[in-house]
Amino acid sequence: MREIMILAHVPTDSVNVGFIPAARRLGLSVVLLTDDAEAHRHYFSQPGFAAYPREIVACDVFNPLAVIDAITCRAQKPAAVFSNSDHLQTSAAIAAEYFSLPRKDWHVAYRAKNKAEMRAKLRACGLDTLWHVVVCDQAALARVVDGVPFPCIVKPREGVASQQVSLSHDRAELTAQCAAAWSKQPGQPLLLEEYIDGPLYTLETLGDGNRLCVLGGFQVKLSPPPHFVELEASWGTGLTADHEAEVVDIIRRFGVGFGACHTEFVMTDAGPRLIEINYRSIGDYREFLLQDTLGLSLFEIILGLYTGEPLPQLDITPGAALIRYFTAQSAGRLAGAPDAFDHHSDDIRITFKPLRAIGESVNLTHSNKDYLGVLRGTGTDVQRLGMEMDRISSGLAWTIGA
Repeated sequence: MREIMILAHVPTDSVNVGFIPAARRLGLSVVLLTDDAEAHRHYFSQPGFAAYPREIVACDVFNPLAVIDAITCRAQKPAAVFSNSDHLQTSAAIAAEYFSLPRKDWHVAYRAKNKAEMRAKLRACGLDTLWHVVVCDQAALARVVDGVPFPCIVKPREGVASQQVSLSHDRAELTAQCAAAWSKQPGQPLLLEEYIDGPLYTLETLGDGNRLCVLGGFQVKLSPPPHFVELEASWGTGLTADHEAEVVDIIRRFGVGFGACHTEFVMTDAGPRLIEINYRSIGDYREFLLQDTLGLSLFEIILGLYTGEPLPQLDITPGAALIRYFTAQSAGRLAGAPDAFDHHSDDIRITFKPLRAIGESVNLTHSNKDYLGVLRGTGTDVQRLGMEMDRISSGLAWTIGA
């Protein structure tokens, strides 16, 4: 059986519930390379998975040379090298290039992950001139602070899940927010960039290196500043075809063209302005929502690209889809939480998944890591789906003790 090498950092449902079963359905034997093999072995020691990796191999997956070395120890050349991790796109692309396998351009993957390099590339291409600068300590901050346009965004250069992302309105707030980040990780490169005001949208695309297909996008509701926690996303941007085409042109010129890409942008009076290019499939359970609402075998289609299959003609039927995240409002120990459920009513399907176990300690991070549970729903009527989601949401409650 042909092997697919999947690179992973922490266990995620996207890989373990989505991509691994999809690989097995495609007749691929999954070898999981990870820098935390014990966490993955513990994860898969639980019963009830649709599919399991054939092997879990310890490997420094952040180092592409280590990945190549691990693969050369195999008895056969792999059919594909794949990762859905933000952190590991570059390693996966370099390893796939070494073995002459379908892949992303590793230069593009690196620039997408490194937000400062993304900004520099967009500027070099004449696509965006957003003010930005990287600082690694208080001395560097002191040298640039007089030129900072307030309000400005502070975020880790290679951050994920809105962690340590904040809005500063003046010099004092900026200094305090940088100091807080460096107290947790001294020397961490922080990106300071001009704040773009406006509603947040996403664009989801798939490509095979020749053809790029737009699946659609989400409108995203965020928590109030200074933090940017994603609270809700509804399928369908409602934007004009010209605005959507403008975003597609930007990411194409940036270099996006293979596999899945999740692009975040703000709609301004002057048109779309990019926030991030995440060169992998969308996460936080929206990948499952996307598959359900589009009626596509999304995980299989993505993996097929990595084994050399061309992007198929996709019959995309518009539908209603909504996802809602419930966040912790205080730190403590989780004492009570709703159980998982999957409700069907007429043409509406609503699923709830708890993300924290009772007894687990909850620490507030003001990021997507504060999620306690996720409610996702699909249907044919946006208004009816929204009303049903509201009704069910009102009955969900959590208890967090000291």
